[in-house]
Amino acid sequence: MPAGIGIGLAALGRPGYINLGHAQDLGADYCVTAMQDNAHAVLDAAWRQGVRYFDAARSYGRAEEFLASWIRDRGFSSDEFRVGSKWGYTYTADWAVDVRGGTQHEVKEHSLEKLEQQYAISQQHFGDHLTLYQIHSATLDSGVLDNEPVLKRLNELKRTGIEIGLSVSGERQSEVIEKAIGIAFDGARLFDSVQATWNLLERSAEAALAMAAESGMAVIVKESLANGRLTVRNKAESFAGGRDVLNSIAKELDATWDAIAIAAAMNQPWATTVLSGAASVAHLDSNLKARDIVWTDDLEQRLQTVSQRAEEYWQQRSDLAWN
Repeated sequence: MPAGIGIGLAALGRPGYINLGHAQDLGADYCVTAMQDNAHAVLDAAWRQGVRYFDAARSYGRAEEFLASWIRDRGFSSDEFRVGSKWGYTYTADWAVDVRGGTQHEVKEHSLEKLEQQYAISQQHFGDHLTLYQIHSATLDSGVLDNEPVLKRLNELKRTGIEIGLSVSGERQSEVIEKAIGIAFDGARLFDSVQATWNLLERSAEAALAMAAESGMAVIVKESLANGRLTVRNKAESFAGGRDVLNSIAKELDATWDAIAIAAAMNQPWATTVLSGAASVAHLDSNLKARDIVWTDDLEQRLQTVSQRAEEYWQQRSDLAWN
């Protein structure tokens, strides 16, 4: 059975993001009220169409605030859907798109102090609605998976009933996933889920994600559209071959690139949830048409031809402009 679709709020909660055409999606209107109204409209559309998982992070600007205010305004109870958030990055762009003078959009810190600080804020926003709390972009370099005080604190939170997860990113995703699978307290695995980048361009973590699923972890797929590179906005000359493949399949199926790419992620045997990162209702509606695509072995094989080497993929991602 295909994975479900959730909503990731990375592009909804802050004016600047690396998705191709993000400024266009927001109409270049970065007023907080306008952005909150847009976020609520996307969340309303998602709810009406059966989406029941919503994913935020402390570093997604005001994403937690927008999601929490939507929950309050609509009067939802805590058992009507699942909410996940993340700790480990702090939003530092001060609502700017073009940051200058050495300022960054977000700053990473995987300390116990940052966990305590950010978990308290997330709890203030969501209370009992917070189902899953994740390390944001756990890496081997950050050392967070060797930080005993942090791991013990996460295990304490798990004992209160909240699920514990981690998100991963970069060329070494697989190594981080494999390490996380083996972390346990009193014989019980610490991590309930992993959120990883997988898409038609970047498939390198497939074996590790299969291992995670076999161990009992839920697998949440992020960046299934490769930050817009798996949409018709990708005009790069280097993607001419991939464009031909996607155009051919889109014509056969009467479907859009984004729906095809999300359907590909949904139909991976290890996937539990695939996130739509839509920043507008129109794009969400298009993304959700992935559920109408009947997946076949032929589609899977043809689409494997568009994949890239991991190092090439991550280099191109790092070159994407905030907009």
